[in-house]
Amino acid sequence: MAGIEPRKLPVAVEHDLQCVCRDGTILRADVYHPADGGRYPALLNRTPYGKREPRYIADAREVASRGYTVIVQDQRGRYASDGEYRWMFRERTETFDVEDGYDAAQWASTLPWSDGRLGTWGHSNASYLAWMLASSRPPALKAIMASGMAQNLLSMNFGIFETGRRLEWVHLMAADARRRAGDPGPHSAAEATEHWNTIERGKYIWWVPLGDIPAHVFSTLHGPLQTYHRAQNREFMRFGEFHSQITAPVMLMTGWWDRLIGTMDHYTGLATDGPRELRRQHRLIVGPWIHDVTQLVPKNCGMDFGPEAERSYADMIARWYDYHLKGKDDGIGSEEPVQLFVLGRNKWRGETEWPLSRARPTALYLHSGGRANTVRGDGVLAPWRPAHDEASDRFDYDPRDPVMSLMRADSQAAPVDQAPHDHRSDILVYQTAPLAQEIEAIGPVSLRLWAATDGPDTDWTAKLAVVQADGRCFNLTYGIMRAQYRDGYDRPKLLEPGNIYEYAIALNPIAIVFKKGQRIRLYISSSDFPNFDRNHNTGSDYWSDPVLRVAQQAVFHDRARASCLTLPIIPSE
Repeated sequence: MAGIEPRKLPVAVEHDLQCVCRDGTILRADVYHPADGGRYPALLNRTPYGKREPRYIADAREVASRGYTVIVQDQRGRYASDGEYRWMFRERTETFDVEDGYDAAQWASTLPWSDGRLGTWGHSNASYLAWMLASSRPPALKAIMASGMAQNLLSMNFGIFETGRRLEWVHLMAADARRRAGDPGPHSAAEATEHWNTIERGKYIWWVPLGDIPAHVFSTLHGPLQTYHRAQNREFMRFGEFHSQITAPVMLMTGWWDRLIGTMDHYTGLATDGPRELRRQHRLIVGPWIHDVTQLVPKNCGMDFGPEAERSYADMIARWYDYHLKGKDDGIGSEEPVQLFVLGRNKWRGETEWPLSRARPTALYLHSGGRANTVRGDGVLAPWRPAHDEASDRFDYDPRDPVMSLMRADSQAAPVDQAPHDHRSDILVYQTAPLAQEIEAIGPVSLRLWAATDGPDTDWTAKLAVVQADGRCFNLTYGIMRAQYRDGYDRPKLLEPGNIYEYAIALNPIAIVFKKGQRIRLYISSSDFPNFDRNHNTGSDYWSDPVLRVAQQAVFHDRARASCLTLPIIPSE
């Protein structure tokens, strides 16, 4: 992807240009375009985060300087745009996002600096809006860029409230809501972030019950948050329903530590269900990245990804549209459509499909003598199935003292040394011996867990990690299951206390070469807080239940109940 530095053009900016929607609501946008008065392809970003956030200004200026008209528009009801804001955690038909997306696309394509051809760009919530726009099939839309937005909401939250991230996010979104309503409190995103990190976070993530957090904290978003509390197991996105309607090639981007790595499912859906003439034109890029596109590669995390890991978000936008809208091919046309950064190898790998059909699901079985607690326990991961009745592993899960999520301060996942949890007896640890040879694993990961609890509900968490030769251990992926969802999110059912149940727990996908001398480690517990809300172990609704109950947990791995981790192993050549 490296090449000659592109020629840069002087950029002019038009502020708060008005797009009048079909119902008369005015949406306002800033437009960045080459200052030469020419017409260029238009690239539209619709966002709820404020069009003058530094990240948008920097990327818009950079892409515009390469010969594009770049539009950043405030979503309806946000910042400079008129109307009522309706967020994404509700049924699609209850929002204005499809209709507004179509109207904005047609408006953007007819701007004086546009040549009539349109593309989208945007990450996370802006990517959600790009998908809503794309589903409306505006005639001007010629290509799509959508990064960091999963096909399904439940692949991100697993049906459980993401306490740390979601409360911070609603508090951030409430800054503009407070300004509009005349409520006191931080009125800008920067002020809200500082206020949350220094004052509010340590108070509200521990609030019990969460539904009783005072209404003023979230201003006019208090009501929508209360509604969302009651709908954690509902799938609002269902973007797979759009794939057959997509009329332009799509470039998808995510990272191995992105909470929304379910972005990858879009590629599979488009390649399977999308129009046949487009299926080979879609692209998927997955790097050693986190959810934050202003800093794709996690810095100072203790892991070295090498020089090939570095990418610029603006570069990737421009490269995609140079090919599709300007006919410039710096090699993208001959690349395999799936580009994966393989950890450990620290190289990009081109593939023609996702997931990889040559990957072999390989079971590593859990073993112990009943003392797998902590890293000093006797837990083992091995390829042989238990041949006799091994003792179960047991621990107490106390939601007043949960296993704390090791993550970034903004509650986003990232690679972190797991040493701070080495002492916790409420974490079961199973690991391989130091590997005698390399093992390459690329694809989805799953855990079959046989377990019991003495309560009517609880959670089971799984975290896959790599133990380096020097003993440092870094997380690769995770999964969680609320026990009542064992038969599906749409069929919650409480447990019979003490009964042993089999749980199929999905972990996010990986791409890594485990090196000779390293270990593969699996952590099992019952909390990952505040990444996910604490299960109260009572069976009552988390948002209204004031009780926190200790649960006695047991994990089984014997001949009849063989708990196992399944990895997608690539056969050695």
